[in-house]
Amino acid sequence: MCAIAGRVEGDGRNADRALVEHMTKTQVHRGPDAGGFYADGPCALGHRRLSIIDLAAGAQPMGNEDGSVQVVFNGEIYNHADLRAELVAAGHTFATRADTEVLVHGYEAWGEQLPERLCGMFALAIWDTRKRRLFLARDRVGIKPLYFAQFDRGLSFASEPKALLCDSRLEVAVDEAAIDLYLSLRYVPGPRTAFAAINKLLPGHLAVYERGKLSMRRYWEVHQAPLTEGDGRADESLDESLAQVLHQRARACVTSHLMSDVPVGVFLSGGLDSSSVAAMMVDAARGGKVTSFAVGYPAADGASELDAARTVAEALGTRHREVTVTAAMFGAAIGDVAWYLDEPIADAACISLYYLAKRAREEVTVVLSGEGADEILGGYPIYRRMLALERSRELCGSAVDRAAPLIRFLAHPKLAKYATWLSQPLAVRYRGVSVAFSDAERARFGLGSPLRAVELASEIFSETAQQSALERMLEFDRRVWLPDDLLVKADKMTMAASLELRVPFLDHCLLEWCTQLPGSMKIRGGVGKWLLRRAMRHRLAPAVINGSKKGFTVPLAHWLRTSLHDRLRDELSAADGYVRERCGLRTVVTLLDEHRKGAADRTEELWALWMLQTWHRRFIGAEGRMTFRQVG
Repeated sequence: MCAIAGRVEGDGRNADRALVEHMTKTQVHRGPDAGGFYADGPCALGHRRLSIIDLAAGAQPMGNEDGSVQVVFNGEIYNHADLRAELVAAGHTFATRADTEVLVHGYEAWGEQLPERLCGMFALAIWDTRKRRLFLARDRVGIKPLYFAQFDRGLSFASEPKALLCDSRLEVAVDEAAIDLYLSLRYVPGPRTAFAAINKLLPGHLAVYERGKLSMRRYWEVHQAPLTEGDGRADESLDESLAQVLHQRARACVTSHLMSDVPVGVFLSGGLDSSSVAAMMVDAARGGKVTSFAVGYPAADGASELDAARTVAEALGTRHREVTVTAAMFGAAIGDVAWYLDEPIADAACISLYYLAKRAREEVTVVLSGEGADEILGGYPIYRRMLALERSRELCGSAVDRAAPLIRFLAHPKLAKYATWLSQPLAVRYRGVSVAFSDAERARFGLGSPLRAVELASEIFSETAQQSALERMLEFDRRVWLPDDLLVKADKMTMAASLELRVPFLDHCLLEWCTQLPGSMKIRGGVGKWLLRRAMRHRLAPAVINGSKKGFTVPLAHWLRTSLHDRLRDELSAADGYVRERCGLRTVVTLLDEHRKGAADRTEELWALWMLQTWHRRFIGAEGRMTFRQVG
């Protein structure tokens, strides 16, 4: 795992190597083991290395025999051995065991088709000296980040926005449209970022920068083609057959993700997803010990799930480690977490993951986790709620539309929310797994129209009009929520500790296979991830198989009413603060008072505002500007 950075001048000027060196050093936490640089006229590349494969000879930038192709790369290519054999048979010569070298010769052999041949997580940049062309690509689901900025007839790229901010030519300004989206979704969906001048390369996309012009295209998308046809009735033999195939495929993915020359562990919450990964790691270890890591909170705060993880660890025989995060620890990490995230993300589990990653790094360099199972197998409860609403809309027909004007008279906010949802088609109603401010709250507090979020959803839903309601929601979350919240959190918090995180459920071959499963294999009898439960029922205890979803649930609602409330109030009410300026003091005070008095649970809204305030102070205000602008 690594950090990459680079600059290409589009008008023939020599690239500023000193600038790229500074951009690279800004990301040293992603690669503390070594640094490397390359400069060739208009192009300069930088790399920071966290050594995982071929510790002695895997340094980057890496070139081919005559130096005409130069690569910097962040990620892991799990099928590199197979690709290496194919390339050797075609006449290519390898000098290392590193997966990076497959990219060098793979580009020579396949050109822009290279990303389509890769199985893994990656953000890569290739400088073609003969064509004077920069080639960029990002993995299919966005496990690894890649940011870029265009200015002064040039293009810069990096693993993190903070590296791009090193260049004094880049205007540091807030993208207000992105903040609109953040207030609705609690994260900024790509290709936007919270910075007006910086963009993300979308998952499954590649880009070419040549002669001062940037072109991009999508190289991968999931195509629906059902694995089975049937009348919807139970078929025990089919159920068991597909469960066995899922287990075989998932275990193969976990095994491939164990590729490493350094110690590997697993994050364990005690829920189905992480427990399944841990069990398959133990099976692959064949008697070797697997180290598991869990995070929890003081029992007095009422949210600790350490017991569940501990029970699974004991049953599997892992070497188990635990971290307890207190309110004081949580508060102490907010500024650092905002710094490592680069953009505001209102997911309180980021801080739990930050401490968990630091603890894991004391013993391992790589960890596996269960992220992605919900998005490929329909695990989130919101999917079931939305499907129930769809069935109700079908039964009620036009009566729903006639009743819509009466919705505003419902006194109970939860009833009003569901009644509003019932009156809306799925493409308008569904915004993903989580939200910050609902449409009604944005209207109440004068925070502007949620139109941008509606437009985003409508664009994706228009591409999936022929699919089932469940698959449309899953596709939305795979393209928006997954890369711009869940995977950003996973990448940035583990990289803050120089720890590589791998997500075997998001192997693209497994994802494509799961997408073709009928909905009854994902949600059945009101239970999500049905087929995974079936596949693991002989390996995990009934309490895990039948349990509800577990994550790193943070007792934030309690803390924002008690030990963290005064600090939160002071920061959000600050006269020179961005949140007060954008949202107004009255809105801030109302939210704080409602939450503290128990009149409403304002955890999501208040946390979204706190992270926005902290991010703005660290990156946009004077504090941030002084940090970055060390190179003119």
